[in-house]
Amino acid sequence: MAFIESLFSLLLAILGLGFLIFIHELGHYWMARRVGMKVEAFSIGFGRPIISWMRDGVRWQISWIPFGGFVKIAGMQKERGSEPHEIQDGFYSKTPWQRIQVSFLGPLVNIVFGLVLFAILWASGGRERSFSEFTRRIGWVDPQSALYAQGVRPGDVIETYDGRPFGGVKDLMLAGLMKGKQNQIQGYKIDPVTGKRIDFDYTLENYAVQGAPIQQKTIGVSAPASYLIYDAKQSPLLSGSPMAESGIQDGDRIFWADGERLYSHEHLVQAVNESTAFLTVKRRDKIFHAKVPRVHLDELHMTAMQKAELDDWQYEAKIEGRVEDLYFIPYLLSPSGTVEMRLGFIDEQDQKRAFEQCERCAFFYPLEEGDQILAIDGQKITSSYDLLNDLQKRRVLLIVQREEFAPDSWKEADADFEALADRSDLQKIVGAIGLDSSVRQSGRLVLLNPAEPKTLGELSEVFAKHREQIERNRAQIETIKDPVVKQETLKKLSDLQKRLFLGIGFRDRAIVYNPSPIEQFFNVFKDTWRTLSGLFSGNLSPKHMSGPVGIVQVVQIGWMQGVKEAIYWMGFISLNLGIVNLLPIPILDGGHIVFSLYEAVTRRRISAKVMERLVIPFFGLLIAFFIYITYQDLSRIFSRFF
Repeated sequence: MAFIESLFSLLLAILGLGFLIFIHELGHYWMARRVGMKVEAFSIGFGRPIISWMRDGVRWQISWIPFGGFVKIAGMQKERGSEPHEIQDGFYSKTPWQRIQVSFLGPLVNIVFGLVLFAILWASGGRERSFSEFTRRIGWVDPQSALYAQGVRPGDVIETYDGRPFGGVKDLMLAGLMKGKQNQIQGYKIDPVTGKRIDFDYTLENYAVQGAPIQQKTIGVSAPASYLIYDAKQSPLLSGSPMAESGIQDGDRIFWADGERLYSHEHLVQAVNESTAFLTVKRRDKIFHAKVPRVHLDELHMTAMQKAELDDWQYEAKIEGRVEDLYFIPYLLSPSGTVEMRLGFIDEQDQKRAFEQCERCAFFYPLEEGDQILAIDGQKITSSYDLLNDLQKRRVLLIVQREEFAPDSWKEADADFEALADRSDLQKIVGAIGLDSSVRQSGRLVLLNPAEPKTLGELSEVFAKHREQIERNRAQIETIKDPVVKQETLKKLSDLQKRLFLGIGFRDRAIVYNPSPIEQFFNVFKDTWRTLSGLFSGNLSPKHMSGPVGIVQVVQIGWMQGVKEAIYWMGFISLNLGIVNLLPIPILDGGHIVFSLYEAVTRRRISAKVMERLVIPFFGLLIAFFIYITYQDLSRIFSRFF
C-alpha cells in the first residue's frame, strides 16, 4: 500500500511539474498568435511524439517525456540564406514591443499561477507545519562552539542573522551553505532563574558541521527549539521501557528535566546523558535544590582513610564491585550525609568537564561545609550509604505539561512556547521535590515518577526495531574495506550503544502557517534572490541546488503529506520558474527581452551570427549545469541506501 501511494505521488509530481512548464509555454503560444506570429508546433512533453495532429496551421503533439513542453515559433531557429527578421510572421520580424510581450507572458503566467495557488492556500486556512520550522528560539548549541563560549544557550532567541530578520531554520540552512567565513547573529539571552532578557550581538567564524549529509557550516546553532510531545502511537510503553512506570500519558509535553527547562530533543538527550544528581539540601534553616556532578570515585583525590570509610558504606549498602568504580559526588560526607569538605579531582580536565554539566543549570549551587543532604532525585535518604546506593543508578526527574496542544498560529507560536507553562506552577513542584509535602501537580504541570534511562544496547533487548537497526549498522560496517575507517566507525557505533535514552518518541506541535498571498510571494522571491545571488557570487555551490529530479522529489513528498503541502510547492516552483526565466541570460526569456530592448533603444537589429555566438555558449553551459545538478540529486538519493 505504501509503495502504491509513493508511486501515485511520484506520478502526480511529474504531471504537476509538467503542467507548470506547459502553462508557461501556453502563455508564449497565446501571445504569439495574438501578435500575428506563425506558430509551427506546440508539444506537450519532450522527445519522440506519441501522437500528433494539425490544427489552425499548428502541429500539436504529445511526446513521451511528460516534463512540460515547448512552442516552436517561426524564425527562432536559423534558416539558411535568411536573417531571423526576414522570415515572414517570424519572431524577429515583429516589433521589439511585440517580442517582449511574447517573451514576458510565459514567466508572467507562472507568477500569476503561483499567486493563485497561494491565494487558494490562504483562503483554505493555510498549511500545518512544525513549530521548529518557524521559531526564532534556539533548541541546542554546540558545546564546542564559540557561540556556546559566549554564553548563548537553548531557549535564547535569534532576532537577526547576517543583518536580515531571522525567519527560522531555513535561514540557518541557507547561511550554512554559503561560503562566507563569518556570520553575524543578534538576539537576546534569557536568564534561567529570573527570565530577564540580555541582548547579544556576535560575529563568529563558521566551521564545518560534522556528519552532515551535505557540506554545511555553522557558528554553533545545532537545532531550533521544538515541542517534546510524547507520541504513544509511534512508541508504545512496553514492559521494560525506561518510561513504563513513569506515569507519562499520550500527548504529554516533556517540559523540564533535572533542573533544566527543555527546548529540543537534542537538549533532552544531553540532559539524560549528563552524569549528575539532583539533591535536596538543608543549609542552616533554608532548604534548596542543587544539581551536582556524579563521578567515579577513581577520579577524586581521597586518602586511604576516606576510601576505607566508603568501603564500609559499600558493605552497608550491599553494593558489589570495586569501590573505585562506584559513583559518588565530589564532596566528603559524614555518615549522616552532612558535607564536610569538597574533594579535588586527580585530573583538572575531569573537574572542569564534571562541573560544566551543572553551570548552565538554574540549580548550580556548590555545596558548603555543614550542608545536610536530605534527598537525591526526589528519593529521601537517612545516611551516606543510602546516598551511595542511590547514586549507582542514573535517575531522571521529569516534569510534563498535560493538555491538548491544538495547532497554533505561527504569529503567536514563539510567545506561546514560553507562556503555556506558568513559572509559578513549576516553582511549586520543583520546590517540594524530596520533601514530605511533595507536590505532584500544579496547574497543567505534572511531576512524573523518576525514570531510569537505558543504553541503546539495553533498549535493543526491549524494542525489536533498535535491535534490527544495530544489526543493520553492523552489517554495513562490515562492508567497509578501509581498516582505519572501519575501526573508527565501529567505535562510533559502540559509543552510540552506550548513550542513555528514554526509549520514547516525540512529535512537535503543529502550527498554522497562513501569511497573505502577497507575503508568500515576497518570501519566495527573497529566498530565490538570495539563492541566485549566492550562486552567481560564488558563495553558494551549485551542488546544493536541486534539478528536475530533486524538484520532482520535493513535490512528491508534498503530495504524500497532503494536498495543501503539494499546492504550496507547486506555487513555490511556479514562482521560481517565472522568476528564473526572467534572468537576462540569452537562452532564457529574460535574454530575449534584453535583445528586444537593445533593438528598441539602438534601432539596430542583432544579426543571426551574433545571436549564435551569444546563445550557443549559454545553451551549452545550461545543459552542463542541469547534468551536474541532476547528478547531485541522484547522488543524494542513492547515498541514503549505501
